[in-house]
Amino acid sequence: MSGQVPAAPKAGNPPAAPAQIADMPLEVIGQPGVPFVEIETLRAREFIPAAKEALSSLLKEQAEGKLIRPVFNWAGRNSLFPLHWGLACCAIEFAAAFGARWDAERFGVVPRSSPRQCDLLIVNGTVTWKVAHKLITLYEQMPEPKWAIAMGNCATGGGPFRTAYSVVPGVDKLIPVDVYIAGCPPRPENMLDGILRLEQLIKERGA
Repeated sequence: MSGQVPAAPKAGNPPAAPAQIADMPLEVIGQPGVPFVEIETLRAREFIPAAKEALSSLLKEQAEGKLIRPVFNWAGRNSLFPLHWGLACCAIEFAAAFGARWDAERFGVVPRSSPRQCDLLIVNGTVTWKVAHKLITLYEQMPEPKWAIAMGNCATGGGPFRTAYSVVPGVDKLIPVDVYIAGCPPRPENMLDGILRLEQLIKERGA
């Protein structure tokens, strides 16, 4: 009869055996909203590729920031290849820096004669508008990453010829410059100091 509470089992009755419990039918409330096969298909098609992509991008970012980029920066700053190219009197100081007295090669700086093998352009002299397009061509032929140093007052801002119609008032009007070296002309020690400053910039370079 509905509404009646079933009587509690008497204290003397033994509990039901496990076999009897196993044989009892289980009531199913209802079917699941999404079949299990469709859930697995959706997981394999969307969730797993997205998780792999997120993990790969995270590992790539961490590896590039903490391992790959520092190694490339270390290799780049210790093997600078400047272009063997001179413009004016600063080129004499440039050549002297690679002599036996100063020995710029002990810093890993080795001049090369082809822009396709160089990563450093040292502008060492007066830049005229007539030679400007040649300088830009040489800079564009250098592979990335590449850097430029303006050596001396003429390359930095035109020097004593800055008011002349034929002189470029600073090589940064033509190409991006990373380090400026003052002097007219700067001594080889100044050039080596500029190279060391450039190496510090390369060390701190990011992506």
